[in-house]
Amino acid sequence: MKIMNNPFPKEFYKKRSKAWLPDVRGDFFRDQTAIIHSTVFRRLKNKTQVFFAPENDHICTRIEHVLHVATIAASICKGLNQYSHELDVEMAYAIGLGHDLGHTPFGHAGEKALNKILGGNNAFVHEINSYRQAEYLANKGNGLNLSYGVKDGIICHNGEKDEQYLEPTKTPNILDEIKNRKVVATSYEGCIMRFADKIAYLGRDIEDAFAAGFISEKDIPQDVKQALGNRNGQIINNLIIDIIENYKETDKIGFSDRTYEFVTKLKHFNYEYIYKHEKLQKYDMFCDSIIKSLFDYLMNLINKYAYDFHKYSLSEIELDLNFGNYLKDMFEFYDKSKDDNVQIVTDYIAGMTDVFALESIKQITIPKPIHFT
Repeated sequence: MKIMNNPFPKEFYKKRSKAWLPDVRGDFFRDQTAIIHSTVFRRLKNKTQVFFAPENDHICTRIEHVLHVATIAASICKGLNQYSHELDVEMAYAIGLGHDLGHTPFGHAGEKALNKILGGNNAFVHEINSYRQAEYLANKGNGLNLSYGVKDGIICHNGEKDEQYLEPTKTPNILDEIKNRKVVATSYEGCIMRFADKIAYLGRDIEDAFAAGFISEKDIPQDVKQALGNRNGQIINNLIIDIIENYKETDKIGFSDRTYEFVTKLKHFNYEYIYKHEKLQKYDMFCDSIIKSLFDYLMNLINKYAYDFHKYSLSEIELDLNFGNYLKDMFEFYDKSKDDNVQIVTDYIAGMTDVFALESIKQITIPKPIHFT
């Protein structure tokens, strides 16, 4: 069995955009804490994974998903390290925590809506926006100053692609120049996290679909149930073990031939019976309308007031006040970056939670009642 060695020295993956004085946490645990303590991470608790269900405590939200991904990635690394590999568990965990920092409200429906508004053709990609959040927007435009290895894993995390195997790219990724989902991470930890993303959503989305009444256990193909299991915990366990055992046989990070066949079949099942379900299609249209209305409203607002913060403060609409405060907090960053108004509004909407977006659309579409004395 070949020992996994990343293409570049360990110090390469620890590089940061700004100087950082090392402390007791170490490089990658420091990144974990920076992500967890950020407001952009906290907002994930009120962002949709697949099902919009703010009143149901047991339906997966984006924050639960990233925790699943982080633990799965760390588990795979720990399992492989039993065989003399030196994968960095803390780095893999940090990538998992940060990989969806840039996701929109309303899950992929929100992402599709923003992409369409911006002209399509990968105009908005949540993986790239997650990097943008981590590197630039978080912490009022100062970023989180994460290590290169973690940022590289975040921007290259595309878990929706059908891949049986992955290996790190042999040339350094220039992260600011990545414009699509085709780029692979420069580390084994980043590649493993990409598989962890897929493992996390395959089983969890089925559990939520059960609860929503979209499907029942008998709908899952029998051969898939026998091979992978029919519950989230079973699916996660079986796929983690398969990746670990398969590396011992093939010296490759990925699924065995047999498991890959059933993973692909399960993914297609999820798309057909869950993601393309009539109710979710209607939900997508609903979200598209909300995002488009918010975008048009905020574009009109910023084109009208620009950085005149006082004018925003005079409005009786809370969205105007909030947007003005955001611009005030981010003024130094946007003044330096020279981002246009389209990018600024995109940043603001992408950072919204589901609840905030819904409340904002109410404010601009439903008139306030007149109070009489």
